Amino acid sequence: MTPRDASDDNRWSNLDRPPLNGAALRRGLVRDGGHEGLYCDVDVVQRTGSTNADLVNLAVKGDAEQGAVLVAEEQTAGRGRLDRQWTAPARSGLFFSVLLKPAEVPVARWGWLPLLTGVAVATGLSRAAGVDTALKWPNDLLVTVGGEERKAGGILAERAGDDGVVIGVGINVTLREDELPVPQAGSLLLAGAVTTDRDPLLRAVLRSLEEWYDRWRAAGGDPATSGLQETYAAGCATLGRTVRAELPGDRSITGEAVAVDGDGRLVIATKDGVQEPVGAGDIVHLRPA
Repeated sequence: MTPRDASDDNRWSNLDRPPLNGAALRRGLVRDGGHEGLYCDVDVVQRTGSTNADLVNLAVKGDAEQGAVLVAEEQTAGRGRLDRQWTAPARSGLFFSVLLKPAEVPVARWGWLPLLTGVAVATGLSRAAGVDTALKWPNDLLVTVGGEERKAGGILAERAGDDGVVIGVGINVTLREDELPVPQAGSLLLAGAVTTDRDPLLRAVLRSLEEWYDRWRAAGGDPATSGLQETYAAGCATLGRTVRAELPGDRSITGEAVAVDGDGRLVIATKDGVQEPVGAGDIVHLRPA
């Protein structure tokens, strides 16, 4: 990837939402010749359809290495899970993707990467923004606004060739109430963040991701040995709740979410006494009767 900074004639048009400083981010995050670190490049672009799609394409063509980071000030075709659209005003959030190539980890354990990213994002934002965050299984970031749980971010993992995974993250930072796409959405601003400066927030999240990724790889991807499974469960707002899992094939399960198993699946205990692991699906938190 060739470093380049986002720029256009209107980059300073909204002083409440200043642009990211690509050069400073690279200086702070990218490894130099004698330093062992994850990140090899941080590329900030003004506008793109999807950072995930762009980085997957670069990886497949061999034009991106592990640790490449692509950040967009605005995404016009951002995607979440189940191909849901993710849109937000320019410079109102953090929209970025990272290429990972965990050769040390069996492919069967790569399914933990979205959950690992969730832990890393929540940890980084807690440190830098002072906001209490929680994780909704498998990969939504929740904040509290006016005593109500709201979604402020999401994670999407996509394979990139035989040896790579691109992790995409979208976080609402300065969205105001009148800008929310749905009433259930939130932002760090609305959750009372101590700062909404995106440069330190992005650095904190990426450093946290590097820490957790290194720990997980050192353990061969073992979620228990690395501490990932326990940490995810501790921060998961879904556990202990009554939920409905909407599964492929128009099937659904309702019950209590009781655990996240060693494969990263959500275990749901139904009223029939069956504990059923769910590996894919849409989870709805149900209100107590």
